[in-house]
Amino acid sequence: MTEPVAQGKLLLVGLGPGGVEHMSVRARSAIDEADTIIGHATYLRLVADLIADKQQVKSAMTEELERVTLAVELAQAGRTVALVSSGDSGVYGMAGLTFEILFQTGWTPNSGIAVETIPGATALTSCAALVGAPLSHDFCAISLSDLLTPWPVIARRLHAAAAADFVIALYNPKSGRRAHQILEAQRLLLAQRRPDTPVALVHSAYRPGQRTELCTLELLHQHEIGMSTLVLIGNSQTLVQHGLMLTPRGYANKYDLDQGTTIDGEQGGKPLSSGLDGWMQQIRTSDASAAELARRYALPEDYIADVLARLALD
Repeated sequence: MTEPVAQGKLLLVGLGPGGVEHMSVRARSAIDEADTIIGHATYLRLVADLIADKQQVKSAMTEELERVTLAVELAQAGRTVALVSSGDSGVYGMAGLTFEILFQTGWTPNSGIAVETIPGATALTSCAALVGAPLSHDFCAISLSDLLTPWPVIARRLHAAAAADFVIALYNPKSGRRAHQILEAQRLLLAQRRPDTPVALVHSAYRPGQRTELCTLELLHQHEIGMSTLVLIGNSQTLVQHGLMLTPRGYANKYDLDQGTTIDGEQGGKPLSSGLDGWMQQIRTSDASAAELARRYALPEDYIADVLARLALD
């Protein structure tokens, strides 16, 4: 009788920003559970004290495919493998590529090796914590690395995010071989953002050499930026006070923050008077055309026309 093939386990571990103190309890226990640790050399150094007695496989930054392939092969051979990423493994980390490879092999969650994704604090949230509260309203993350993504795709995302007034986090802003992408991003953003828009630069968050800088979008190009830098670009409401960056959540739209009372016409626990229902009522009673309303609200004319058509049926 043929012996069954041993099936191991693959742990996709997000290490968080750097030090062991910022790892989750589950991430630490996953490292303990694994007999083999695979990752970029920099990331393995972050947890060196935890993996001294483990088999370690270190690789360079551009060897992600080799890393994942080896991790899957070792797990299929019966090993318990921790494939580590900084931050969260599902955010610009190794989890996505791992599932791509697994799906190509015919793997399913109910067959083959066991796979567990273990979340970690992302660079985005970790860096934001060092400079105040810049992410208190809607935000997005965009990587400027064009190693795998065509530049026109990146440029369209920058343009759309700027137009939508998101707070924007720029990952992979610059490297020794990619010096101009951050300059092009600055040009695209300045086309729709004020020159004095606040920007935070966070270097080597929670690692040796950590430092933060505040500047403006107009002067971004004058500051040192590298691969260990995360760039946080504020929206139209973001402000800087006492060296901290803050993006208001919008409470001032409903409450008088000085008096601690609700603004006339608003109700606590209820949508704003300019929320969806209130806005549609404004549209219903307006004499403006769809084109005029589209310009007023900076929305697609066909969307406004559809709203008007639906309201006419009510």
